[in-house]
Amino acid sequence: MSGCPMHPMPPKPPAREGRVSLWRYLKLFRQDILSAQPARLYRAWMAEFKTPFFRSYMCNDPELVDLVLKTRPDEFPKSNRVREGLKPLLGNSVFVTNGDVWKRQRRIIDPAFEGGRLRDSFEAMVAAGEAAVARIGKAADGRAHEIEEEASHAAADVIFRTLFSIPIEHETASAVFSEFRAHQRSQPVVNIAALLPLPKWMPRLHRRATLETAKRIRGLITELTSARMAQIEAGGAPMDLATKIMTTPDPVDGKCFDTEEMVDQVAIFFLAGHETSASALAWALYLVALYPEWQDRLAAEARAALGDQIAFSDMKKLPLSRDVFRETLRLYPPVPMMVREAACPQQFRGRKVAKGAQIVLSPWHLQRHERIWERPDEFDPARFATDNGRDGLRRAYMPFSAGQRVCPGAGFAMIEGPLILSMLLKSYRFDVVNERPAMPVAHLTVRGKDGIWLRITARD
Repeated sequence: MSGCPMHPMPPKPPAREGRVSLWRYLKLFRQDILSAQPARLYRAWMAEFKTPFFRSYMCNDPELVDLVLKTRPDEFPKSNRVREGLKPLLGNSVFVTNGDVWKRQRRIIDPAFEGGRLRDSFEAMVAAGEAAVARIGKAADGRAHEIEEEASHAAADVIFRTLFSIPIEHETASAVFSEFRAHQRSQPVVNIAALLPLPKWMPRLHRRATLETAKRIRGLITELTSARMAQIEAGGAPMDLATKIMTTPDPVDGKCFDTEEMVDQVAIFFLAGHETSASALAWALYLVALYPEWQDRLAAEARAALGDQIAFSDMKKLPLSRDVFRETLRLYPPVPMMVREAACPQQFRGRKVAKGAQIVLSPWHLQRHERIWERPDEFDPARFATDNGRDGLRRAYMPFSAGQRVCPGAGFAMIEGPLILSMLLKSYRFDVVNERPAMPVAHLTVRGKDGIWLRITARD
């Protein structure tokens, strides 16, 4: 079932036309990283950007992407310039570290997200889904509602239930969620300090609101983490993700995370698990509203697969929901770009790349690349059953990154997303609000520029 001309195309931000000065580019970049980029990047295998301060290369050639992420990843650590913008919130978390520190963190974290352990989190995911169904029922009145807020609420609930065994209504969980909403509004996707190699003595250009919300969030997470540490020491902690991670020793040095280290990791779990999942769920709901024939198919699948008691084995009965969620992640990868740094001189497609050059990998452009995907801007979940779709999945699909730095929660997200999408569509119909079309914009994640508005009605 290909994208039908009777339907509007999924929204895509207009690309920048022509050349602009560096300062104009920085201004556009700060407003929205996506529309600041030229249209040629959807066809280019590589693009070089020169500034007075640094040189960067965007790589869309699948072989180059594999080189950076899979073949020689240690030669391309995460750029410290990206860390500049996220440090107030994430501290020294696994998302921003490199080298031996990062490897130690992954050795402790990864076991909690192994396939067998995902089953242990499933009951909490279902509970969060049931809470979302009940909450959205209050908005099922046929009027226009902003669905990103609801998706964020559901995703945050999943994180707190699976990480700390508490619902979003818990006082501290509710406070963290509220502060994260404020933090997202104050924080650009990449702080300007991330673009300019400023001297260490120069003050960083963080907004005051960004620093204040980050401090409050970390304070609240410290409360939760300290309380859990006390529970573990007393022998009465629930065996959720937080306990599993905090009691897993590094197999190399035998040490567990201390409280401060765990606060850093919880901050990125919440940011990654809440922000990215909320973005994907909101766009999935918008896309099935744009394509009602797909919505009807998913609703029928959900009614057939999901009874009153939902079991982990029921996920095998939701292949259409999985394909819709996978296509949503292709069109709207929550993290649209990632930056690495060349740790030593390289050669890309016959060009010399100097040590220190910034290497930009863009899931947004790679997953819409005109020379890789057929009808790249169309919504077509059936594409993954075609040769072109399978080839694209193998060569040019990385909403969770790839290689040794692939998101440890990727498997978690691919259960959570299709599950909650199916639970919502089983109970409700979602329709577009024609006078309030959505338009993607990149802040911390890819969100709607003015929100994502839908009409919600209960199904018979």
